[in-house]
Amino acid sequence: MLLTLEHVCKTFGDPKDPSHALKDISFKVRRGEFVCVVGPSGSGKSTLLRLIAGLLPPSSGLIALDGAPITRPNPGVGIVFQNSNLMPWRSVLDNVALPLELRGELREKRYEIARAHIELVALEGFERHYPHQLSGGMQQRAAIARTLVQNPELLLLDEPFGALDALTREYLNQELLRIWQMRKRTVLMVTHAIGEAVWLADRVLVLSQRPGVLKVDIPILLPRPRTEALLTHPDYLALVQVVRSYIDRPILTPLNS
Repeated sequence: MLLTLEHVCKTFGDPKDPSHALKDISFKVRRGEFVCVVGPSGSGKSTLLRLIAGLLPPSSGLIALDGAPITRPNPGVGIVFQNSNLMPWRSVLDNVALPLELRGELREKRYEIARAHIELVALEGFERHYPHQLSGGMQQRAAIARTLVQNPELLLLDEPFGALDALTREYLNQELLRIWQMRKRTVLMVTHAIGEAVWLADRVLVLSQRPGVLKVDIPILLPRPRTEALLTHPDYLALVQVVRSYIDRPILTPLNS
């Protein structure tokens, strides 16, 4: 297993009266898997990714990458947020090359690697453009390229296309699958879109209302490569309904709890 979470909890605020964001989360992700996390707003999905990225410490429990506990930001884990967070004063090429620059790579080498990743995300020809000259979808592709130049073992995606229109989002989902199939990186992606999760993922994890509890881990046994034709297939539509049923279903609390 590449990623392991065991009994992870996260609370915020006063220790005497804490606010519980996540409760007793346990799951594993195999190397090369594409896993999506869904759940209602406030269920702790983004908090979960920040814990795995080492940006927040868990209140209890274990998070490990390749068996080594994650206690701080890890070069083996890359994360892309809903906002691209590109530096407005840097070109696409310089934004994508930034992690390599910070790592001390020589200029010629880092630009070579950055250009290869710009081509990977289909932005060739835009190397000298600045973020304000790009569409939202292009900015997100640049952000993905900037993360991939670090060669992470695990790619975390926090609603990366959530602010985009439906057509652009659909196109970028296709691009994301293309990149994943080429690179075979392990992906853990948060999304509010149930159909998107089912179409992309090998497994869908469903979190409950706050505090987030892992309600179910649903295998998505649909063939790959996945095409638009799958979106009307009965097996796909049935899985969408299965995932939706778990999101809508309240957690039953034992009477003696």
